Amino acid sequence: MAEVKNFLIVVNTGADKPYNQYASYVLAFVAKQVKKIPNVTVFYGPQGVGMTKKGELAKLAIPDAVKKLVADQIDGLSPKDLPDNLEQLARFEKEKLGVTIASCGTFHVIDGFANSIDDKSKIEDFIIPLTVIQATDGLMNADKVHYL
Repeated sequence: MAEVKNFLIVVNTGADKPYNQYASYVLAFVAKQVKKIPNVTVFYGPQGVGMTKKGELAKLAIPDAVKKLVADQIDGLSPKDLPDNLEQLARFEKEKLGVTIASCGTFHVIDGFANSIDDKSKIEDFIIPLTVIQATDGLMNADKVHYL
C-alpha cells in the first residue's frame, strides 16, 4: 500500500448524523497524531456545510464516558486531555496538530448564510471556505479520501 501523505476526510452530513461529526475529528486526530500523516484535511461538503455555522460544533458535547472510551484506545491519551465539545476539538486539531478544516463556500451562499464565498461572518473562524476549483484540487490531490 502506498504511503499516505494527503488524507482528506469529507463530511457530507449535518447535525442529523452526529456520529459522522465525531468520527471525522477522531479520525483526523488519529491520522495526524498517531499515524503521522503530514497533511490531513476535514472538508465539509454540500450537505455538511451547516455544521460550519458558528456554534454548531459546540452543540456536540463529548461526554466523560466517551472521552474515556476513546482515550483508552490511544496510547498516551487521557480522558482529561480531551475537550468538552467538537468545536474545542476542531480548534485544537487545527491550531496544535495542523489539521486543515475547510468547507464548500459555494454552498454557504446557496444555503443563505453567506453573501459571498469569502464571507466568514457566520461560520467558525477556523474554517476555510473554498471555491469550487479549490475543493476540486483538494479532492484530486488527496492520496486517500474517506467519506462520512
